Amino acid sequence: MSMIPEVKCRRCGETFSSLRSRCPNCGTRRVTQSGRSPAPTPGTVKGTASYDRAEANTKWQMIFGLILVVAVILAVIVMVSTSLDGADNVPNQITPPVAVTNNVPVIEAAPTPPPTPTPTLERIEIKYYERVLEDCLMRVGDPPITVTAVPYPLTIQGVRINWTVSDDTVLQITPSEDSMSCELNIIGTIAGGVRLTAECFGVEETIVVYCVE
Repeated sequence: MSMIPEVKCRRCGETFSSLRSRCPNCGTRRVTQSGRSPAPTPGTVKGTASYDRAEANTKWQMIFGLILVVAVILAVIVMVSTSLDGADNVPNQITPPVAVTNNVPVIEAAPTPPPTPTPTLERIEIKYYERVLEDCLMRVGDPPITVTAVPYPLTIQGVRINWTVSDDTVLQITPSEDSMSCELNIIGTIAGGVRLTAECFGVEETIVVYCVE
């Protein structure tokens, strides 16, 4: 360990020997701190003329501050009292008379738009995929098939198809939730087939489903 104390450069922070007068890194001159303590000022020593004058100045400053605070409080009180007196002396406001008239304005109602004509259902086609059916053949044991009702014109709104069958002991039907299609399941045979009908708005379409073994 070095017996010579080291100091730190006040500019670059480099540590160097206290025997050097300048920093070897940046060349900044080392400042030697003085060990002397400053002498007291005359104003802090009792019994001196400066101390007496400082005490007198402090007393006068306190008295002046108190006077200033009292003046501000009195000014605020006067302002509040004046504003309250002015509010009590406000003259009554005169409300102008309301004009009365017998002429009631007539508001014309907006013209009613002409009703849009409801399209008329012209026909219904029963399809199996893309093929239009007039009749079909089903055998006992065949898997169920699904047929679809297509109303014309296609732009008509609110279409609900009512599916019916002439003999549900031979042919069972299960309409879809939107009623536009129907599942057919053969459970027996009958001579001449079963009539399947799709109806909407009074328009019907019927096909014959031949049920054989």
